[in-house]
Amino acid sequence: MGRIIYLLDSNILSEPARLKPDDTVLNHFANHDGEYATAAIVWHELVYGCELLVASKRKKQLQSYLDMLLLNGLIVLPYDQAAADWYAIERARLQRQGLTCAYADGEIAAIAVTQKLTLVTRNTQDFENFQNLDLQNWFE
Repeated sequence: MGRIIYLLDSNILSEPARLKPDDTVLNHFANHDGEYATAAIVWHELVYGCELLVASKRKKQLQSYLDMLLLNGLIVLPYDQAAADWYAIERARLQRQGLTCAYADGEIAAIAVTQKLTLVTRNTQDFENFQNLDLQNWFE
């Protein structure tokens, strides 16, 4: 297992569980095994989405995938005071510029910046206004 370099957003972390996952994303997972974590906010989104599904084979598959991630050592990073401080300052800066973002996205960005990780997401445009945030899109 390598050093943690990447913080995975929900649209990346959930990709391997899709019925037809993107090969480019799967290659990145293989090439960066042990180098990624996720945020507690992302974990919430994944568990919440799974819980909303009606009892079905697909729901069981998704629950098994989430269990497997944890059993294989996926690190889930908390939203802590350092992240809260960074996001408060950044949110105020953005508001002064007339910009807003989804609150959860700000928390995810804050964890990435304060932990010195590259945020991996398909939705890079949702995060592009944050300062000092390194972004990658594993779909490209």
